[in-house]
This record gives sequence, C-alpha cells and structure tokens, in this order.
Amino acid sequence: MKDYIEIIEFNDPVCTWCYGSEPILTKLQHHFGDQIKFAFVMGGLVRDIRDWYDVRNPDLDPIVANNKNLPLSWLEATAKHKMPIIKEGFNLFSNEYPSTYPQNIAIKAAQFESEELAHKFLRRLRFATILEGKITSRLDVLVELASEIGLNVSKFITHFQDGSAEAAFEEDRYLVQQYQVRGYPAFMVKYQDKQVLMRSFQTYEDFLTVFKMLGANLNEVIPTANEDSLLAFIEEFGPVAPIEIQSSFNLSDEELLHWLDTLEKNSLINRDHLGTGELISIHKSSLFCDPLSGVCNF
Repeated sequence: MKDYIEIIEFNDPVCTWCYGSEPILTKLQHHFGDQIKFAFVMGGLVRDIRDWYDVRNPDLDPIVANNKNLPLSWLEATAKHKMPIIKEGFNLFSNEYPSTYPQNIAIKAAQFESEELAHKFLRRLRFATILEGKITSRLDVLVELASEIGLNVSKFITHFQDGSAEAAFEEDRYLVQQYQVRGYPAFMVKYQDKQVLMRSFQTYEDFLTVFKMLGANLNEVIPTANEDSLLAFIEEFGPVAPIEIQSSFNLSDEELLHWLDTLEKNSLINRDHLGTGELISIHKSSLFCDPLSGVCNF
C-alpha cells in the first residue's frame, strides 16, 4: 500500500482559479515534502473562444469581449486567492489563436522529458499568461518558456508537432470525462485504497481535513521564517508571489512586509512589480556560469 498522499489536479494553464491554487499547492509541498505526490491532468478549458459569447454584450465580438472581460473576472477572483494578475494589455485570444488547447498540449510535450520540469513548466505558463499577458498559445512563446525552465527545446518541439503530445492530451480529456469533472480546478486526493474528488478551488485547511478523513497520518513540518529559510523557499519555488511566502510561513501582513523589505535592503532578492502585485526572486549580484544548465547568469 502507498504510504503517501497523491493529489491529481485537473486543470488548464489559463484557468485563474488553478493559478490561484498555487499558494495552497506550494504550501502543501513545502510542509509535507515527499509525503505528497503531485500529478496533473490537462483538461482544456477553451476549445474555441469564439463560442464563448458575452451574454451582457451579445453583439460584441467574442474575442474582443473575452480579452476585455476575463481580466475583470480575474480581478474579482484575486480578492480571494491573492495572486497577482494582469490589469491591462491582455490579448491572449485572436482568430489565429482562439484556443487554450496549445498550452495544454505543450504541458504534455514537456511530460515526455520530465515530470518535474513539466510541473515547473505548468507553473511558468500560468504566470506568463495570467500575470505577464504573454500570448502563450503561440509556439514561439511556448518554446521560449520551455527553454527558460530547462526543457530540451528540440524534444519539446518534436513532441508538440508530431502528434504524440496531442494524443496524450486527448487521453487526459478522456479522464476528465471519466471522472465527470465539469470545472477547473478539481483535485483527486488518493490515499491507499481510498480517494475523494474535491471540486473547485480549495483552501489549505480543506486539504488537511480530507487527509484526515482518508486516514492519512502525515507529519507536517511548519517552517520558521528567517533569512535562510525564506531564501531557500524562494530559490526552490521562485519566482514567487508574496502570498506564497506569506501562506507557507504563516506570516501576518506586517511580518511579510518586514521580511521583504529586509531581504531587499540586504540585496538578497529582486521585487518585480507586475500587474496587481509583484514577483520575488533571488538576487544574483555576480556573473555565474552554470556548467550543468549551460547558462551564464548576471
């Protein structure tokens, strides 16, 4: 019998509530480590945005309407999940790129190389789309992001274009239908021979309650906030939104601000202001050429 919890997330990279779940999933990973195994199923949220008519403006072109209105709905969602989002300049959809299926297929292409890198790629796609406003339906943008997180570009492009990633995506879509998932995110939580499907956005406490219900006796390690632990967290998960730090270390607003100001003052982090918030990353003050990744950072 498996002695760990498995969490399978049904999602789409462009779903704001999937993006908004990052602080919760990151906290689970940070507090429980290898006691939780994460997996994901790519369901595909938008087959064709031109089918999504705005009932408030039925005569408005659906591409124009959704590029305008999606960030507005995301603004309402961020009041709850606290992740930063783009405020203006969102132009993801067009007649040439009317679907989110390319992003889903790209994740499946990444999985052929590495589950770990595919997970990082999914996170990067969420930030790139919902915070940075990149046109992540485009192959050139997808390749740039894949290269950024360390995927083999040649292998990625091959799987994206030869039909293998698309076939894997169709298998995921079949799982969505099999489990009767009708909205994203959804989370299948498995422990030994028991499982429960949690539909929609969930809090950290919701997951803990389900773990207990399933009979899992996990050892939660609650970290103490100090300079070393915060930098290690940012190094592992970064770039990170402030809410991810606050959630994982159980900080008050005042404590979070204190630590961000302190780390910035000591030139240990970068704070890049984007959309409605900011992203935190490790500050690299000197030239460093990594022999493993083949990159010189500055």
